[in-house]
Amino acid sequence: MPAVTVDDPLTLPAVGPVDPAAAARPVVSVTTAPAGFEGLGFPVRRAFAGVDPRQLDPFVHMDQMGEVEYAPGEPKGTDWHPHRGFETVTYMIDGTFRHQDSTGGGGLITDGATQWMTAGQGILHIEAPPEELVATGGLFHGIQLWVNLPAAEKWVAPRYQDIQAGKVTLLRSPDGGALVRVIAGSVAGASGPGVTHTPIALAHASLRPGAELQLPWPSEFNALVYVLAGDGTVGPEQRPVKSGQLAVFGTGDSITVRAAPQQAPTPDLEVLILGGRPIREPVAWQGPFVMNTRSELAQAFEDYQAGRMGTIPRS
Repeated sequence: MPAVTVDDPLTLPAVGPVDPAAAARPVVSVTTAPAGFEGLGFPVRRAFAGVDPRQLDPFVHMDQMGEVEYAPGEPKGTDWHPHRGFETVTYMIDGTFRHQDSTGGGGLITDGATQWMTAGQGILHIEAPPEELVATGGLFHGIQLWVNLPAAEKWVAPRYQDIQAGKVTLLRSPDGGALVRVIAGSVAGASGPGVTHTPIALAHASLRPGAELQLPWPSEFNALVYVLAGDGTVGPEQRPVKSGQLAVFGTGDSITVRAAPQQAPTPDLEVLILGGRPIREPVAWQGPFVMNTRSELAQAFEDYQAGRMGTIPRS
């Protein structure tokens, strides 16, 4: 980790200094993600477990997939399954996943790439390791994030975005101690390649031991930092955080992350930084569907069983 990097961060554009008059966002909570299993049995950490959904809006769910070193024959994925009413974002840090969906979208998601799937009115898809990875085993580590859609856009046509690793926007902290990969939205004035229905910002940052990263953050967005690896602190109060923990920030105009002076076993503090404009609509979520009402959920299950969310392509 990580897949996308540069030899000399000082060659990259720098994040501008945060306005001294900007209000630093305090830390509201720090929670530890419990471990579980997804799909056909690959290990995950449930990043949002135990957090008030109102603090997560417009996000619904996030899993850290791995980090795990598979032996030959061990890699696992998911079977064909439906989605409706939201977007799935799969960001692969290390390893390879193969995606395929009922609209014909799909491909390999590997080492720093992102697959952005808008389920909208309904889609079937599958995510699985390619045969060569199953045969050889290897490192597997990534994130899957669910981004809600507002009621007015839950019925949009499905869409697939293949965001290759080389398309992410790279920034650095002023001293070069932190590298920021902007995947979607705007971070410190730099836009990422992901096209979103719901206004959000998503970035992956690596901080060298002892480094600090201050980012201006839209006051109308919520702000979350999830620690992928390493140790550090967040917020003006320097709240300690470590691998597998989620920090939720309160209101303000900027967020701060600091890496501990020593990191082990990873060389850097690795964090996912995300936020978005809350939708503030009722959420009815069950299994693979995220709707606004229980009746819409019932309709989603009925439509899926009746084959109205697409068909599995022939191999």
